[in-house]
Amino acid sequence: MIEIQTVTKRFDDITALSDVSAAIEEGQVFGLIGTNGAGKSTLLRCICGVYQPEKGQVSIDGDLVYENPAAKAKVFYISDDQYFFNGTPMDMVRYYQTYYPAFDAERFDKLMTALKLDPGRKINTFSKGMKKQLSVLLGICSRTKYLLCDETFDGLDPVVRQAIKRLFLQEMDGNGMTPIIASHNLRELEDICDHVGLLHKGGILFTKDLDDMKLGIFKLQCVLRDEEELTGIGEHFPILQKEKRGTLYTLTLRGNSEDIRGLMTELAPAFWELLPLTLEEIFISETEVQGYDFKELYQ
Repeated sequence: MIEIQTVTKRFDDITALSDVSAAIEEGQVFGLIGTNGAGKSTLLRCICGVYQPEKGQVSIDGDLVYENPAAKAKVFYISDDQYFFNGTPMDMVRYYQTYYPAFDAERFDKLMTALKLDPGRKINTFSKGMKKQLSVLLGICSRTKYLLCDETFDGLDPVVRQAIKRLFLQEMDGNGMTPIIASHNLRELEDICDHVGLLHKGGILFTKDLDDMKLGIFKLQCVLRDEEELTGIGEHFPILQKEKRGTLYTLTLRGNSEDIRGLMTELAPAFWELLPLTLEEIFISETEVQGYDFKELYQ
């Protein structure tokens, strides 16, 4: 388990993380989402021991990670802008073998062949997407317990993205790997993540099971007879968002689906439909509550 306890990280007068606490269990895919500048990359660097927090601590399986080679050896970090030597993929393999003794060079060769990447080609001639693929393969074949991924799917075509997701699931089933994935592309995370943490302005708003999170927030589309019915809905359930087009209301509500259905059956409007929200819609709703929106741009 990775435990993050009241971590604060500053850069001069900028507070990148403020009292962040979270627990990442083994055997799940943890998605780290957040607004621009929320501190996702900084948090990943604290987890892998690159940064030392000014306050709080990060531990991996009970051991503090900063300046602890044994704890760091359980983690492979894929940064958004991965660094490579001025050489070939095999040069990177030889380097990582010195730090990760369990590195599976045979599997690396097979995966490179499957993705049609040349292990003898200079990495500086690779495209952005090819470099991303190489980073993921190095991480998977390192055989670490935890794989930290910062915008891993950025720059990959749809076919490769699906292949990488399948590789993650294979590693989880076969070798007990736990991926932690930070991404702006919430639709990419939705079909692979079990648990999600939402960062905003350096603080963590929540960490929740993805299925449980979807059960607590819904989109209600309805045609109401008058404003009193709208007021009645708001008295029973918090309305996070409200949009009206003609006679059709689209409301984002927080509550229990059965309770919402019961109220709408009782009100009996001309039309109503209850829909689950996507992860992207939940992100927008939760951050707008915190004042993160740019509606003034198009009003």
